[in-house]
Amino acid sequence: MAVEPHNWELGLQEPHSPTAVWIHHFHDALLVVITLITIFVLSLLLYASWRFREKRNPTPSATTHNTVIEILWTVIPIMILIGIAIPSFRLLYFADSTPNADMTLKIIGNQWYWTYEYPDNGNFTFDANLVPDDKLKRGQKRLMTTDNPVVLPVGKKVRLLMTARDVIHSWGVSPLGIKLDNVPGRTNETWVEIDTPGVYYGFCSELCGAGHAFMPIMIKAVTPAEFEKWVAFAKQTFSPAATPAEPAKKAAVEKPATVAQDSARN
Repeated sequence: MAVEPHNWELGLQEPHSPTAVWIHHFHDALLVVITLITIFVLSLLLYASWRFREKRNPTPSATTHNTVIEILWTVIPIMILIGIAIPSFRLLYFADSTPNADMTLKIIGNQWYWTYEYPDNGNFTFDANLVPDDKLKRGQKRLMTTDNPVVLPVGKKVRLLMTARDVIHSWGVSPLGIKLDNVPGRTNETWVEIDTPGVYYGFCSELCGAGHAFMPIMIKAVTPAEFEKWVAFAKQTFSPAATPAEPAKKAAVEKPATVAQDSARN
């Protein structure tokens, strides 16, 4: 594995894509912000408990409003939220799409397995199912290994198109900074550029039915040369994916025959 969680480890998994690196930096910055806010609020609570305790104030103050304080505790949180929102939106737009992708991978969620299509590399398709416990080989991960892993080249920008055939799924791989919903009838887009060869694992992150826990994601990142060899093998092994033009072409061929039959009936 290129990255793997370990017992007693703190923080997120080691990032291996530009988006994941940005997510880590944003996470670390937010951790500092919320820690400072927590310390500040706790300090105020402790000070107020000591300063305004009953023994120190036998006659409570009748003050009900303080304009300066009310303006401060309204404006300061707004400024903090704006400061958080700016890098947050920049990250969302950065991960949204890439105009100069080197290749495209289409990901289709099913109950309960994944289908992958490579439209830019021969337009072949294959399904990825969980390998059951009794068929695992030495070194394979239980509940994480699939019979056909996704193979992607390192150092290349890969456009990821996601949809589903039945219910909402979610394709999530933490070390690559990817987690996007697969929605029936809709195509969502993101991208990834893996920086290190290895095996990366993920899971469906949306409750999609009884088999939700048994549709893992297994990505094998290889060098561009190894990827080209695998593409040549995949073209011979996997069947071609259906293209949108094929149903339209079939309908165009069948329509004149239907018209001719209607004319014969008349």
